[in-house]
Amino acid sequence: MDRTRPLTLLLAGALALGGLAAFSPAAQAADSELARNGGFEAGLDGWSCTAGSGTVVPSPVHGGTKALQATPAGSDNAKCSQTITVKPNSTYALSGWVRGSYVYLGVTGTGTTDGYTWTQSAPDWQKLSTTFTTGANTTSVTVYTHGWYGTPAYQADDLSLFGPGGAPVEIPATPTGLAAGSPTSSSVPLTWPAVAGATSYKIYRGGTAVGTATGTSYTATGLTPNTAYSFQISAVNSAGESARSTAVSATTTSGGGGGGGELPARALVGYLHASFANGSGYTRMADVPDSWDVINLAFGEPTSVTSGDIRFKLCPVAECPNVESEADFKTAIKAKQAAGKKVLISIGGQNGQVQLATTAARDTFVSSVSKIIDDYGLDGLDIDFEGHSLSLQTGDTDFRSPTSPVIVNLIQAVKTLKAKYGAKFVLTMAPETFFVQLGYQYYGSGPWGGQDPRAGAYLPVIHALRDDLTLLHVQDYNSGSIMGLDNQYHSMGGADFHIAMTDMLLTGFPVAGNTERFFPGLRPDQVAIGLPASTQAGNGHTSPTEVNKALDCLTKKQNCGTYQTHGTWSSLRGLMTWSINWDRFNQWEFSRNFDAYNWS
Repeated sequence: MDRTRPLTLLLAGALALGGLAAFSPAAQAADSELARNGGFEAGLDGWSCTAGSGTVVPSPVHGGTKALQATPAGSDNAKCSQTITVKPNSTYALSGWVRGSYVYLGVTGTGTTDGYTWTQSAPDWQKLSTTFTTGANTTSVTVYTHGWYGTPAYQADDLSLFGPGGAPVEIPATPTGLAAGSPTSSSVPLTWPAVAGATSYKIYRGGTAVGTATGTSYTATGLTPNTAYSFQISAVNSAGESARSTAVSATTTSGGGGGGGELPARALVGYLHASFANGSGYTRMADVPDSWDVINLAFGEPTSVTSGDIRFKLCPVAECPNVESEADFKTAIKAKQAAGKKVLISIGGQNGQVQLATTAARDTFVSSVSKIIDDYGLDGLDIDFEGHSLSLQTGDTDFRSPTSPVIVNLIQAVKTLKAKYGAKFVLTMAPETFFVQLGYQYYGSGPWGGQDPRAGAYLPVIHALRDDLTLLHVQDYNSGSIMGLDNQYHSMGGADFHIAMTDMLLTGFPVAGNTERFFPGLRPDQVAIGLPASTQAGNGHTSPTEVNKALDCLTKKQNCGTYQTHGTWSSLRGLMTWSINWDRFNQWEFSRNFDAYNWS
């Protein structure tokens, strides 16, 4: 949690482009047009675009009334492709019209030399064309178009492949071997063997189509705890859809989120500057209003960045003349708990960099945090690691199985604390958008290096601890613009930002655009929206009117504006703010608005 400072995203990337490939001589007279729906007049029928990057637009178009528009994001270059049946030892002509920067048109699977052509800059429609010859055993090729990483959307239209037609495509066989992995309280992972000739797979839950996959795995998300579900899949290609597979069943775990069931249905979470004043003035524990359901003590900080040794002390008298005694502070904590409130120690903050790079630091973290919890009789832990506390080592690319020591050791430490204190242990997290939602575009240093290794670095921690997690309240402030699931950038300060960022947490998303690595959504009762309590508390202050619009949209599907959510989450847990002290400084505007909001 920032004491006050903006977060700046610095991502570096290198654009390495090779020269044009050498192509075969001009194609012979074309027998027929083989590309299906090359003008996109039937939408994306026949075409598959990575990470949902492609859509059909009415303008600009080259011919007809529609064209393809695709937007690169993160490590996804917005590739749209179609597999086409061809004849062996035959020559074909591939062409299409494109607009944009660094747009490619190419072909793979030729059995000879795959080719491509591209344009560095096409401010208006430009024709790309090339030819290729198939190999002796080639019966199908894949034609594609794509953009480049970090560039804006491109358009493509009137794509065509001329040459001898091959044998007709047949509907794939019915998939076999569908298996369900270990469920969480809100998700079930599915895997299956590949089906020959399939270009995608359709996933069914309880007989209703719920998603598609281009690979051989899928994670069903947004499920209800302790509930049995039935799943089937079908195989799809340009000829149609196969029959559905034999159903498999899986039951989600009971979950519960580490004491989350003991929180009220609507919870207000606030950080109390217990160890410093920060210009907002010191607020004694006994003076915290009853509005606050979870009080996070800010902060427990390490003796050094890598020690894992966490210490907590009340604000010194020189900085906070009205600070209470240790005894009065502990008595006030007990009184809050008797009234049903939860009091946690928050570890980290802007100044408290914590890197558990060794198992020794991990074990020291567990013992020192336990001592603070025991000394003050606290209910649990809030993880507020910021700055350079968490980062991913080069090659650590899958959030489901992290290898970076600072990530692995933190997960193990928290699991140890959870096991020690049991089911009533309250666990919350307050990451910045940089470490969570940015993972939709970027994850770690990226497949080619050069990205900020901290991008998305909280995702493996959240995922590994999702069944222990009481609340995740991402800081929707001190943030740069972040891309939402609509592939549009959203900026702080209005309802739109909170709607888009929260929708990502509840819906889930492919990490770095990789549909094979899908971060499952959390339960609504595990999520609260994090906001600054006043304009002095942080960049991105949101007025009460805009806060209420965000809550209306997420919980009632009302006042949503332009962003369309992927669901309605009436059990969203509530709000978090930085901080109780700043809310007091601002005449309790934030908490009073929360108390007055009509959730029904």
